[in-house]
Amino acid sequence: MNHKDTKDTKTLADRVSREVIGAAIEVHKTLGPGLLESAYEACLCYELQLRGIAFERQVPLPIVYKGVRLDCGYRLDLLVENLLIIELKAVEQIEPIHDAQLLTYLRLTGIWLGLLINFNVPVLRQGIKRLVNG
Repeated sequence: MNHKDTKDTKTLADRVSREVIGAAIEVHKTLGPGLLESAYEACLCYELQLRGIAFERQVPLPIVYKGVRLDCGYRLDLLVENLLIIELKAVEQIEPIHDAQLLTYLRLTGIWLGLLINFNVPVLRQGIKRLVNG
């Protein structure tokens, strides 16, 4: 999953992130807050599919510890276009541990950009956080 930090890759990741945010806003506008994270994930995946955006859902993320690959049960909610990690939440508020979780996923995969999206807000823009690796 490692990507070089090229200007083109970052530009493409930025463009993809804007498309994903548009899709997430559409989901939030249709459903509103108050549902389970799994419902938002399913609807966002459907919306991405409608828009022709390539993604993988619930991608296993093994940990490499002292040269050994260990499956510790970590999963990326969404990996979009192999450029962007999406971590979805439906919580009262985003906590520092949520930032740390996404930053760790970015570091472990070598991916530059991630979006933390909390659907449990009145206006989705308030629930979106963009985090970068490095």
